Amino acid sequence: MASLAVSLLLALLRLVLAAPSAQCDLHHATSCPGLTPKKLVFVLAGQSNMAGRGGVSRDLWDGAVPPQCRPSPSILRLSARLRWEVAREPLHADVDVNKTCGVGPGMAFAHAILSSVFWAARPPPVIGLVPCAVGGTRIEEWARGTALYDGLVRRARAAAGKLGAVLWYQGESDTVSREDAEAYRARMERLILHLRSDLEMPGLLLIQVAIASGEGNFTEIVRKAQKDICLPSVACVDAKGLQLEADHLHLTTSAQVQLGEMLAATYLTHAMSK
Repeated sequence: MASLAVSLLLALLRLVLAAPSAQCDLHHATSCPGLTPKKLVFVLAGQSNMAGRGGVSRDLWDGAVPPQCRPSPSILRLSARLRWEVAREPLHADVDVNKTCGVGPGMAFAHAILSSVFWAARPPPVIGLVPCAVGGTRIEEWARGTALYDGLVRRARAAAGKLGAVLWYQGESDTVSREDAEAYRARMERLILHLRSDLEMPGLLLIQVAIASGEGNFTEIVRKAQKDICLPSVACVDAKGLQLEADHLHLTTSAQVQLGEMLAATYLTHAMSK
């Protein structure tokens, strides 16, 4: 009996150790142990600060992963091949492929959601992160009918879980031209309405980040446009004042952790009000 118990314990241990590298085909998601709890999905979209440049210098990532961003069997990511896998930094490595990715806000966001007292009286979900961000993109490149927009919608649909929110951090590239900066609010509002229509979720929550920096001279115009958006179920988290890398454009790793926790607090405030 003792040897049988030891054999069972070793078999269980092997399953636990194998969990971080497990992948789950979308069409067979019910066979993945990590997907047994309810899956709460979040789309990560925008440009480089959402894709993550924390710890990146001279096109090299330092590989440093803070505790708030470490892998967990309860946090999954949808890969570029539309397969669920245990999430790990850099989340956007196979999505924002033309740049070097580092730490973004997504993992810290997911950990903060799971550690919330919101789940004290209910089973916590599995968090499904859907990376879609691409560095250096203007909001016009995310308009309905573009490759980026179509990819976001396709990936959000493929996620096949409860879509909790779209997390949006973009706008730095729209600070170069006054015309783009002044058109930002209308373009963003149109994007939100199109996403809600195409995903058939009229009340879809969108949490946007007011940019902390810009590539041009019209940063404040874009920031004002972001904070002035007046649509229901749109929240804004302000990144101004968070620490920047030496390039004065991208958030540091520690700033990305802070931002992720700020985004989580905003989502939980919204969820608790429902």
